[in-house]
Amino acid sequence: MTDQFHPGQVWLDTGGQPINAHGGGMLYHEGVYYWHGECRPQGPSTLNAQIGVSCYSSADLHHWKNEGVVLPVIHGDGSHPMAAGCKIERPKVIRNAATGKFVMWWHHDLKGMGHLNALAGVAASDSPCGPFEFIEVLKPHWRMFRDGTAYVDEDGEGYLLYATDDNASLAISRLSGDYLKPAAPWLKVFPDRFMEAPAIFKRAGQYYFIGSGCTGWAPNEARSAIGHSVFGGWHELGNPCQGKGSEITFGGQSTFVFPVAGRKDAYIFMADIWNPDNLADSRYVWLPITFQEITNHPGPRPFISWHERWGLDIFAA
Repeated sequence: MTDQFHPGQVWLDTGGQPINAHGGGMLYHEGVYYWHGECRPQGPSTLNAQIGVSCYSSADLHHWKNEGVVLPVIHGDGSHPMAAGCKIERPKVIRNAATGKFVMWWHHDLKGMGHLNALAGVAASDSPCGPFEFIEVLKPHWRMFRDGTAYVDEDGEGYLLYATDDNASLAISRLSGDYLKPAAPWLKVFPDRFMEAPAIFKRAGQYYFIGSGCTGWAPNEARSAIGHSVFGGWHELGNPCQGKGSEITFGGQSTFVFPVAGRKDAYIFMADIWNPDNLADSRYVWLPITFQEITNHPGPRPFISWHERWGLDIFAA
């Protein structure tokens, strides 16, 4: 029987333990997928990081090996930016082909400061399985950095896409050649639309965005947009979700979209069903994306429908 995904159900790793990689992203390298995310302790939840960032590896997207905590918080030094009790949210890892380094970006707040800092954190490693070396926290272009993601285009240029202006707008910043610093240019997009949980991907020469509104832990209607470049011409397309539960993104919130290697026109939407009472038990929603030409739209529109279970054979080989 073909392996299948079961959105919203407990997902066990190869060791029989629930996968603990929330708000995560996907990296594909040398035939292996690497899933990095927030590692949360079991029990009553806190926004504060007590463990760090985890990594799981898989060759088939179904069976995931726990590679451990690849960026831990620091216990015993309350003055360090990575001190236990800081906030580490939505870590994303990208690979720099020129340097060979794996670079992680995330939303960071210093211990005891709530969301007042709205910083970006950056770390790097020689391996997707870490350990990642903490480099610094910063404000890209002196702007707030809330929910964010990292993206590498086909030409090797790296970008950050993140909520700013107290979540009122999104910003896009090019990264330096080594992906370790924000660089010019940067641009504010979707002003006063209050979007978060951004995901960006490219299909057939066009760029797509999927995100959410700002309603805290409560799910809301997803947003989508299409653009002719990373920086320009973004046009909103509305809610990409269809069917029952679409008005609340099937109970989840977007975190990443990635193409499936070896499959034609195959993209998977990743989301989290947040459980604010026990963040470790937040569930994962992975669903296939389809595309449809719509009259008077600038390009094919992405759609996401609910599946109780599904497999990669939904995509053409």
